[in-house]
Amino acid sequence: MDQKKNAMECVLCGYTASGKFVGDICPQCGLTYWRCSSCSFIITSPNPPEICPECGQECDFKNITCYTPDCGGPGNIDPRL
Repeated sequence: MDQKKNAMECVLCGYTASGKFVGDICPQCGLTYWRCSSCSFIITSPNPPEICPECGQECDFKNITCYTPDCGGPGNIDPRL
């Protein structure tokens, strides 16, 4: 298996790890998860973008970062969010 494929790099601070970040949140800078209100695209960044990189629309982004230990990351987002 390609090790580079499994590596994660934070888009904000550049922190890299050989595997996934715990909860898919950068341990160095603690980025936030945002979901596009139009297409449900999920992005990790310190602030939401003005234009969704997936649908290209000016959308509202909802903070869907999980702050409890039983959820976190794109595959395990709290359904209440």
